[in-house]
Amino acid sequence: MERVRASVMLCGGTGCIASGSLKLKNALDNELKNRGLEKEINVVFTGCNGFCAQGPVMTIYPDDIFYEKVTIKDIPIIVEEHFIKGRPVERLMYKEPLKKQTIPLMRDIPFFSLQVLRALRNKGLIDPEKIDEYIARDGYQAAAKALTEMSPEQIIDEVKRSGLRGRGGAGFLTGLKWELCAKVKGDQKFILCNGDEGDPGAFMDRSIMEADPHVVLEGMIIGAKAIGANKGYIYVRAEYPLAVQRLQLAIEQAKEYGLLGKDILGTGFDLDIEIYLGAGAFVCGEETALMRSIEGKRGMPRPRPPFPAQKGLWDKPSVLNNVETFANIPQIILNGADWYRSLGTEKSTGTKVFALSGAINNIGLIEVPMGIPLRKIIFDIGGGIPKGRKFKAVQLGGPSGGCIPEHLLDTPVTYEDIVQTGAIVGSGGMVVMNDLNCMVSVAKFFLEFTTDESCGKCPPCRIGTTVMLDLLTNITEGKGKEGDIELLEDLSNDIISTSLCGLGQTAPNPVLTTIKYFRDEYESHIKDKWCKTGVCKELCTFYIDEEKCKACGACKRVCPQAAVIGEKKVPHKIIQEKCIQCRSCYEACKFDSIKIGPRSMREKLMETTDQEALKEKQIMALAGAEDQ
Repeated sequence: MERVRASVMLCGGTGCIASGSLKLKNALDNELKNRGLEKEINVVFTGCNGFCAQGPVMTIYPDDIFYEKVTIKDIPIIVEEHFIKGRPVERLMYKEPLKKQTIPLMRDIPFFSLQVLRALRNKGLIDPEKIDEYIARDGYQAAAKALTEMSPEQIIDEVKRSGLRGRGGAGFLTGLKWELCAKVKGDQKFILCNGDEGDPGAFMDRSIMEADPHVVLEGMIIGAKAIGANKGYIYVRAEYPLAVQRLQLAIEQAKEYGLLGKDILGTGFDLDIEIYLGAGAFVCGEETALMRSIEGKRGMPRPRPPFPAQKGLWDKPSVLNNVETFANIPQIILNGADWYRSLGTEKSTGTKVFALSGAINNIGLIEVPMGIPLRKIIFDIGGGIPKGRKFKAVQLGGPSGGCIPEHLLDTPVTYEDIVQTGAIVGSGGMVVMNDLNCMVSVAKFFLEFTTDESCGKCPPCRIGTTVMLDLLTNITEGKGKEGDIELLEDLSNDIISTSLCGLGQTAPNPVLTTIKYFRDEYESHIKDKWCKTGVCKELCTFYIDEEKCKACGACKRVCPQAAVIGEKKVPHKIIQEKCIQCRSCYEACKFDSIKIGPRSMREKLMETTDQEALKEKQIMALAGAEDQ
């Protein structure tokens, strides 16, 4: 057998597969075979690499070369230049936005080099469909240690001392939750994993399930031993078919290896795990609603107490943790609580996985130590804001989180510090917004989501969020009135204090934080009937500042309605009757000559553009006559 001299780790996560990475693998396999290199070059179809914006991506070891946005046409070139001639293809390597520099190796790219991987330690490094590759990286050693060397009390003590808090959103101490359930006597207990992940812009749990499904099973095995459970369920939304496929395969492989089922590793401990498909209800991210869903009932929260640790699934003692929480457990058991606490802060230990999305250069999945400033995440790891736009806010914690403004970017990412801003860490969604975003519209967008996803069981959530949404809709349509801001604040506080579950208790957060930090935008919408970002179409007028206009024609070319008129070297104008306020001209202009005024400006501008519009029609008619 020939010696493998290079390994190609080709991203096989959902994002890259959608961009064609499966076809790339087939093309690469064929090209290597045609060149007689199939035994020298090992191609591994991994899970999510994390750098989603650059996909499809591949990393070549031991060279540490990272290729981005690879196409079918690039495959023969990579094989010829890199593998045969030993010359990396520089045009496919990463170039840091807005910076001139030498082309970096993977370890030099800030997106990768500034991360610390624990829950994601296997991402992009193993084939998630082969249990042997997981075992080769110390997989199932922690489970073996927990089952053969540790008592349930010792497991719980180790997890408690680590300070691990639930990564699903609430941040409750994992070890304490396990301890509460372990103390409850019962002939049947359940260990449950929440892989529902309903937040817009969130893909942390999906990526772990796709890239490293065995780590979820191993964490559940350890948790089951700690609380005395012999049955487990992984609740996964049906919209994650690849995650479901790889989890199911992992379960079958673990059973075949004697790591699930009866008498695991000859210890006398039994555990069966099943996958339960959720129908995509956001409220089923709440633990009691999730349990009711598994029971075959409508996913609706129930009052607590009793807590699930006492009466959970089928009224039996149950523990529910999310995917990321379980992914941390094996490393804690294997390396110890002190090792885990070496990162993070006293009350927020370890690392946290975030999904970076929105107006940011490096969209993707990251893992960073707790306590890192938001600014470092967004501008160093995330690469800043595209096209030179200004940062405006970051939505942290999903639709139940809050918007954090620029002056708070040095806030450390801990459960305590983020709450002080009015947001929450949540499950890890991080949506970045630039100066083109209207914060009133942003609040309306997130409230539309939570209103639609409310189960309707309790009136404060069902009715209160609907009333709030009506108020926000009126404000964005120019129907807002004095007192609406104060009414929104009052309603928010009432809903928070009286709702049954976490959905209602956190739904007003986007509204409260946008009012707190961007109150001037609300006042402008209500008093001046003016959306200064041009997002709310009923409250804006686009016009051209003739003194700044360079007559470059960029605005004219992108206008879908042919509403921009003007000759070369002559300042252009916008025909207001045709303008649909789409902002295309505003975003295309590089000279700041497109301005946004209040809606009241339209009538005045319509009078001044009538003559120009008439002249334009005459010119077009004359040109048509000459063509004939």
